Amino acid sequence: MEKNTFFPEAPEFIPIADLSAPELDVYARLSETELLRFYEPDRGLFIAESPKVIERALASGCRPVSMLCEEKQKEEAGRLTAGWPIPIYTAPFDVLTRLTGFALTRGLLCAMRRPEPLCVEQVCRNARRVAVLEQIMNPTNVGAIFRSAAALSMDAVLLTHGCSDPLYRRSIRVSMGTVFQIPWAFFPQKAEAVRPEKRTDWPEGGLRLLRSLGFRTVAMALREDSLSIDDPRLSSEEKLAIVLGSEGDGLSDTTIAACDYTARIPMSHGVDSLNVAAASAVAFWQLGHGRKSGG
Repeated sequence: MEKNTFFPEAPEFIPIADLSAPELDVYARLSETELLRFYEPDRGLFIAESPKVIERALASGCRPVSMLCEEKQKEEAGRLTAGWPIPIYTAPFDVLTRLTGFALTRGLLCAMRRPEPLCVEQVCRNARRVAVLEQIMNPTNVGAIFRSAAALSMDAVLLTHGCSDPLYRRSIRVSMGTVFQIPWAFFPQKAEAVRPEKRTDWPEGGLRLLRSLGFRTVAMALREDSLSIDDPRLSSEEKLAIVLGSEGDGLSDTTIAACDYTARIPMSHGVDSLNVAAASAVAFWQLGHGRKSGG
């Protein structure tokens, strides 16, 4: 389905009469895994929520399949999908709440095709500051990290397999749609047939790939030899990858040992660490483009 930019078609508004209609499964009854595999072996679907998020997804080139909205949001839904001949399902607020299982704060959901995935080399081509997420499994944290990365001068986000998908509904919602504004890619999974020196899976192969692209790496971890995050050696690096670990265990020992630097955020009042999403915001602010130590 391609957008008609010359003769925009009027949207097809379809009132919801039957909550069990199979057309509504994508919004209420399919799991994230089922959405991911919806068109298997082709790429699947994701759900974008709220006008701002949907607008950002469309601006990034994502293709809508259908929309679900409150009756009072019909005009907004029609504006967002102008030129896309897709069905727009409508219902009163209380019906949508029963259907989706939660209150829609912005009254709009849009099912969209997942975009073509990018590779690490593509998203790092012109980057100077990238975030690397290792085994961060909570979609709320992933979404919050994306929002901070977009706001605080990161050029890209790289994820290891085991991280939550940035296109899960909660990740998209928490990120406020910034997952469509900052490029991202997963490191490839381990390929047994590839010679060790040619592999690009995380950590050994991925770190080797980052170095081949000109990046120095800093592991955010509490170690005796950790630098303070405002150490001028970090901010002076031309290309820097900031590596953040899982919510519970943090970064693996293998990853920490292989990174060029280890850094910590100075704490007070006996607090030893921050939530990974909060820590990411501090790290991105301090180490983003143009930051100088103490600035």
